[in-house]
Amino acid sequence: MARIALLVVVALVAATPAAAEVPKAPSGLKLYKPPKNLKAYQQGDLIWARKVENALPQASRTWTLLYRSTSLRGKAIGVSGFVVLPKGKPPKGGWPVVSWAHGTSGIADSCAPSRDPQGPYTAYAAPQFGAWLKAGYAIANTDYEGLGTPGVHPYLVGRSEGRGVVDIVRASRQLDGRLARRYVIAGHSQGGHAALFAAALAPKRAPELRLRGVAAFAPASHLDLLSRALPSFTSPSGLSGLAALVLRGVASVYPQIEPSQIASDRALPLLPQVDKVCLGELNAPTSFGGIAPADLVRPGADLEPLNKLLARQNPNLRIAAPVLIAQGTSDTTVLPFTTDQLDSELRARRGNQVRYLTYPDVEHVGIVGAADRVTRRFLRARLK
Repeated sequence: MARIALLVVVALVAATPAAAEVPKAPSGLKLYKPPKNLKAYQQGDLIWARKVENALPQASRTWTLLYRSTSLRGKAIGVSGFVVLPKGKPPKGGWPVVSWAHGTSGIADSCAPSRDPQGPYTAYAAPQFGAWLKAGYAIANTDYEGLGTPGVHPYLVGRSEGRGVVDIVRASRQLDGRLARRYVIAGHSQGGHAALFAAALAPKRAPELRLRGVAAFAPASHLDLLSRALPSFTSPSGLSGLAALVLRGVASVYPQIEPSQIASDRALPLLPQVDKVCLGELNAPTSFGGIAPADLVRPGADLEPLNKLLARQNPNLRIAAPVLIAQGTSDTTVLPFTTDQLDSELRARRGNQVRYLTYPDVEHVGIVGAADRVTRRFLRARLK
């Protein structure tokens, strides 16, 4: 009997995935510099990771990691991010994963959320992160291509963002074998845009995983329409810094876009700041925050090539998993009419399941908290 009991115990232990053997990351910022032999890694492979201090009391462990992804030019690259694990024992099948796509932080490497998980570009979502951890979900937060790691971040270039959001789920499961195959994607602003692209890419990019749903808060869309509307915005605003990021990000992928032929004499000397400082500083009065969007473009500049490329970044996509979209009606960053139009476009695609919620008097950042309860119900239903 003792022998039988021992065999049962061994079998039960073997059936429970254990934490993986984690390749140790080099010290300091060297974590963000990929090894030379990236071809030895498969898409979504964990390269290395480092345990860091938990930023959230609901977390049992937080890791900063580097994983292998692919650039739009087909080159193997390293992408960074962080992963947060819940407390307690995982359920049967493992902890489900929420792959979080963060909102705009900037293009400079110092703006990568993994360099400061408690920083301003993730702190506003901390209540939601805490609730998700308490519910028993692991959280994976990509920095996106080129943000923190070598190269330029292709800001609001959808396929680039989407690859990072999906690939970190694979890497997270290699980091800790107690994570489940089932996952959802959620994101805000730039991250809402990234979340929709990631959900469209997911079935082919990671067929072994099980995407259950996607939640997009104030997702960026219709960038070409906003580009054409720039002359209408005659007062300095935060849209100018965002426009500068868009121009730099698109030009990094599409060499036919020459910023020097588009930016005005006032805007052109400020463009180098995009590679050096984060969004808050870009919005300062001494930077792009002091220029009206109408004054960003050089007189006579041909914006049509840029606008055609921006139109290709619209997240009007075929998405196999259920979609939840939330938008505040007082949002002056992602304008509500653009999300209204995106909702109509997504619904018109055969097979898409879209639920669209609007929140009166809620602005851009506040939408994450305003939609918290309905999002939690959505995640709970999708991750059973």
